[in-house]
Amino acid sequence: MLGIIGKKIGMTSIYNDQGHAVACTLLEAGPCIVTQIKKINTDGYEAIQLGYDEKKEKNTTKPLAGHFKKANTTPKKKLVEFRNFSTEFKKELTLGQFIRIEDIFEEGDYVDAIGTAKGKGFQGVVKRHGFRGVGDQTHGQHNRERAPGSIGGASFPARVFKGIRMAGRTGGHRTKTENLRVMKIVPEKNLIVVSGAVPGARTSYVILQK
Repeated sequence: MLGIIGKKIGMTSIYNDQGHAVACTLLEAGPCIVTQIKKINTDGYEAIQLGYDEKKEKNTTKPLAGHFKKANTTPKKKLVEFRNFSTEFKKELTLGQFIRIEDIFEEGDYVDAIGTAKGKGFQGVVKRHGFRGVGDQTHGQHNRERAPGSIGGASFPARVFKGIRMAGRTGGHRTKTENLRVMKIVPEKNLIVVSGAVPGARTSYVILQK
């Protein structure tokens, strides 16, 4: 699968062909460098490893430093594997080669964005699961407006079933948003604009897949 690593910058809006303002996310994607090429005869599967964003050498372990040295590059903060990349990529791949946005994406393409959702801490059932209170009422219920109601269980099963919708920690998980349209690419600044929202906070890492 073709893809690239990027960083979320923020949101903006772009007018489409019909003159409608479309909410978009601005990302800095690449240039990524090929840090490893995996092959079936040596690793059991085909994939390439891409590295993105500079990392201080003093904060890099010796095994990783040797790994980057083999690819003839500086240490990178983010490493991601893309399976079967070489079979779909049109050009020959070599260690230390740069992969840029324009090598993979074109305006009008549809991409999937993978990132870590914003952590929202411990939340109740209204924010976490969209509960609306007892009887969908908002007033006149004293202290029951945001309560989950009965969760069942008395002498049997004498426990709460796994997966039941209750209060708990929200966000902070890996999330994938599919079918975002590439609205604009600015190759000289390594910028890509996609329609809609992308998971994660500003400056967080995002993986774009085609």
